[in-house]
Amino acid sequence: MRSSNPVFSRRGFSRDNGYAGFNAAPQAGAPTAGANPYAQGTAANPYATNPYAQQDVRYGAPQTPARTGAMTIDDVVTRTALTLGTVVLTAVLAWVLLPVDPANINKSYGIASGAAVVAFVLMLVQSFKRKPVPALIIGYAAFEGVFLGVISSAINTAIGTDVVVQAVLGTMCVFAGVLVAYKMRWIRVTRRFYGFVMAAAVGFLLLMVVNLLFAVFGGGDGLGFRSGGLGILFGVIGIILGACFLALDFKQVEDGIAFGAPREESWLAAFGLTMTLVWIYLEMLRLFSILSGDD
Repeated sequence: MRSSNPVFSRRGFSRDNGYAGFNAAPQAGAPTAGANPYAQGTAANPYATNPYAQQDVRYGAPQTPARTGAMTIDDVVTRTALTLGTVVLTAVLAWVLLPVDPANINKSYGIASGAAVVAFVLMLVQSFKRKPVPALIIGYAAFEGVFLGVISSAINTAIGTDVVVQAVLGTMCVFAGVLVAYKMRWIRVTRRFYGFVMAAAVGFLLLMVVNLLFAVFGGGDGLGFRSGGLGILFGVIGIILGACFLALDFKQVEDGIAFGAPREESWLAAFGLTMTLVWIYLEMLRLFSILSGDD
């Protein structure tokens, strides 16, 4: 299965074999060759070191011992904390060092747009890399932080209320809620769940692109999907989609740990989680801005 995040879609913590990679729990000891993409020696495993492992299994010979240096939850937590910490640090610095001039607020929006473009380019470059590059991931986090800091400051100045605090608290609540629901198995990531989320996400993004085009060429808010009553509705839908992405990301991390993904994959886990949290924060910011009266 492929993840909702482009950084995971090329990595494959589980392989498309029906939905075996997500539903088949690893065996005690060495997992079966077909279910585990990180098992030593499987044809589907890019990290395999023993090309004859499947032949050994066929004739009853023991498999190659589990690879050392596998990803752990501590690795994921550490890298995620570092990546998110970079986002927060650069956001705070951008807020302080790039103050918003209410008389020339478009300048701030221009700076935010430039930082967003650089972050997007770095994200694309990393997405097409065969291996995670920490410098690219940290660079993405830094420019994403500048974008969030400037845009948050601009919106906060324009509205004059604490929408940023509300958006941060809302994002934290969504993360905590999805994590608890996932750990309690109230959310089960299945093929149907994945298909529904991806179809909804594609439709949502297409509508936003159409709305943006109408706004650029027609002025105003285009079709009105990002303001007023429709804006509130689509803001809620965007937050729900972000929560679903979090569930998919948690499943990818869980599978990576269970199947012995290389430790370097923890950088991709942190990268994916950071992108999802940025998505949720931006939707929260938009929603609270509309509710505060800024269309």
